[in-house]
Amino acid sequence: MTTLYGYFRSSAAYRVRIALNLKDLEYDQVPVNLVKGEQRSETFRAHNPQGLVPALVTDDGTTLTQSLAICEYLEELHPSPSLLPLEPAERARVRALAQLVASEIHPLNNLRVLKYLVHELKVDDEAKLAWYRHWVTTGFDALEAMLSREAGSGDCCHGDTPTLADVCLVPQVFNAERFECDLTPYPRIRRIVANCRALPAFQRAAPSEQPDAS
Repeated sequence: MTTLYGYFRSSAAYRVRIALNLKDLEYDQVPVNLVKGEQRSETFRAHNPQGLVPALVTDDGTTLTQSLAICEYLEELHPSPSLLPLEPAERARVRALAQLVASEIHPLNNLRVLKYLVHELKVDDEAKLAWYRHWVTTGFDALEAMLSREAGSGDCCHGDTPTLADVCLVPQVFNAERFECDLTPYPRIRRIVANCRALPAFQRAAPSEQPDAS
């Protein structure tokens, strides 16, 4: 059985849960509590020396890390239903939308960065929230423009079925809501996320539905 090591509120682990569910793949979960620092334990670092979630251990014992790499692995191994369009230019667009979230917004706002701001740089909660919201706003301003102006957008980020872009967007919006970011300037993002959240694969992947959510 495939095993996913993750944390219920980790947006990176959330992406992988969505991808697994969209492809209707069975998997076990092993919670890694990031707040308690379990990601730094020797046991978990044996799976991922970075001390980051997610880590996916496949049926044959291979360990995979980095959420986008895991999603691409799942796409290559289980190409239907696809997370990427067929045409090269469309595939590039989906990857660009996904990376805008996963490479531009998320790394600046993940838990270890926020902890560094507070514990090492001694910023207060107000400054931490300002940091978080600044980078969400910067990223979502660009993403909203791309989704609104570019051909290809539909009920989802690209077309009317979920792609890798939606796999990344929905968890980022969840985190933005947690930090009470103002999402009213982003009607296209909000509509796409609402469409995705109506789908069972996204519902089962939601943080509130995970075994470590209590």
